[in-house]
Amino acid sequence: MTLAAGNFLALVLAVSAAGAPALATQTDVLPAPVEAPLLTVQGAIGVTNAEGRAEFDLPMLRSLPARSFQTSTVWTEGVHEFEGVPLRTLLERLGAAKDASVSAVAVNDYAVEIPASAIEDDAPIIAYHIDGATFSRREKGPLWVIFPYDEDARYRSEVTYGQSIWQLDRLTVHP
Repeated sequence: MTLAAGNFLALVLAVSAAGAPALATQTDVLPAPVEAPLLTVQGAIGVTNAEGRAEFDLPMLRSLPARSFQTSTVWTEGVHEFEGVPLRTLLERLGAAKDASVSAVAVNDYAVEIPASAIEDDAPIIAYHIDGATFSRREKGPLWVIFPYDEDARYRSEVTYGQSIWQLDRLTVHP
């Protein structure tokens, strides 16, 4: 049994309206990383470039819309400028639902949960630059989930600090 084109479109619109991740199209392709992948995303995503997951190298992350801000942190001295892709932007690129939550895991397997309520349009970001340069594992890099702590007191809480995982290398998206 096959669906007529109109019925198929109606089905896609109904599923999208119900809050499910948008269906990927043939033109919505995520290229394969050219350099060593820094970030792997799996789970409830609709766009992949490897079996059941999306892998990103630094050029791929830098090709996404970025945000930068200056802020101090409880882990560094002084104010630094952080630049990276907003987590929400990354999730949207991968076709995740707007109300998705994320499990974030570091290189050393330290893991945190970032609930959907903590993922805003511009914060947190997955920072790949600090003060205009990449940063090493020794410096909490190469990827760090960071919030603009100095912009709003609500970012200066133990809960938010706990979600600020450095040496990030894996995300699992939950519907």
